[in-house]
Amino acid sequence: MWFILAVAMLIVGYLVYGKFVEKVFGIKPERATPAKLKNDGVDFVAMPKWKLWLIQLLNIAGVGPVFGPILGALYGPVALLWVVFGTIFAGAVHDYFSGMLSVRYGGANVPDIVGYNLGKGAKYVMRVFATILLLLVGVVFATAPAGLLAKLTAGYFDNNLTMTFWIVIIFAYYFLATIVPIDKIIGRIYPIFGALLIIMAIGVTIGLFVYKSGDFYSWCDFDVNPHPKGLPIWPLVFITIACGALSGFHSTQSPLMARCLENEKEGRMVFYGGMVAEGFIGLVWVTVGMTFYPTAQELMNAGGPASVVFESCRDLLGPIGGILAILGVVILPITSGDTAFRACRLTIAEAIHTEQTKATSRLLIAVPVFIIGIILSQVDFNVIWRYFGWSNQSLAAIALWAAAAYLYRRNKLHWIASIPATFITSIAAAYILYEPNMGFGMDLTVSNGVGIVFGLACLVALLVFGKRPVADEPAGV
Repeated sequence: MWFILAVAMLIVGYLVYGKFVEKVFGIKPERATPAKLKNDGVDFVAMPKWKLWLIQLLNIAGVGPVFGPILGALYGPVALLWVVFGTIFAGAVHDYFSGMLSVRYGGANVPDIVGYNLGKGAKYVMRVFATILLLLVGVVFATAPAGLLAKLTAGYFDNNLTMTFWIVIIFAYYFLATIVPIDKIIGRIYPIFGALLIIMAIGVTIGLFVYKSGDFYSWCDFDVNPHPKGLPIWPLVFITIACGALSGFHSTQSPLMARCLENEKEGRMVFYGGMVAEGFIGLVWVTVGMTFYPTAQELMNAGGPASVVFESCRDLLGPIGGILAILGVVILPITSGDTAFRACRLTIAEAIHTEQTKATSRLLIAVPVFIIGIILSQVDFNVIWRYFGWSNQSLAAIALWAAAAYLYRRNKLHWIASIPATFITSIAAAYILYEPNMGFGMDLTVSNGVGIVFGLACLVALLVFGKRPVADEPAGV
């Protein structure tokens, strides 16, 4: 069965390719990590690797590995292939280097990592890009869970009032989690949430095998729905399914755990392994989309990903199990939204050179950030999601190019990063050229052609200019 084969490939990918990526990077177990060198009791706090793995999984797994794969299921088995191969060869590589380069650079955020490898100009662009993306992520990951919670509490209050109530509650929690030391809330309760998340995914999987064993991918083949609702596979499926395969948002989250890593040898489990676990969640929800609904048309008419989650969990696991599974899906975005705002605070703090050990310093940045976030939460969710999807994959491309440059200057096998960087650069360029609502609305063939040329041009630029030293890069990295 495809699902079992796909899960097996993820496991083998972690054990074999993950080990290979670790070897190419060249870990130094004897080297002191930022958690030990910069321990400040707020953001740099050493924690055990099992706890970091669970926290990393929650940090990176927002609604992306649930909502994205459900939408991507309309494209048929191509969605499964992208989740598996995207996770192993792109997403997990991206997350590993985002985390381990942060470790090597003293816990630096992604704009500084990019700056050390691609130059000051790229650093400033990345700083603006990352800040905007983190704000969008925080907003998306507040409105999406608020919508699911509103469904669970529907009938008790006015629908609009219920939605507003949950948004206020979620933003209040986000604010608290953003300013307190990382080990006070995130370090204590997130491992529990992480375990619940995994149990939820396994529970849905068991429900599929028990109740839908004869319907797995019943309407799918490789020729089905190449253009569902007129939307083509290339480039849209790679934008639609981001967090379940490759996501630039993860590069903003990995440094949070890089500041808490006790030893470099733990990086493969925490960063590469965290992405593989998210890939498994993505596989579960692609499978739900292609199995739970008898036809592709029924999936398109289901009322959106939130409704699919609500209906499928309730039917597969019963009333109580369904509620628990839905709460597990609610936890996903909430535990990514708060760390998105936290990473936003730290990114801004680095840009303006403001220490974050004092609560007042953290508040001076957090308050205006949350005011902007609350204003953005009033914008239509679908509009925010489209901008998030493109900016997310563009950020992934930049982070992968930084990793490729790091390896290239050291005469290491840069292709493990430069090939996925070329691919997702082509996708992001083609998408913004083609997208009729937020992009340039160009012809699909022209957009894809220009995107491929642009991706290859970036690869040529790396090969020609990539070995030039970057003046600001710390020595001994």
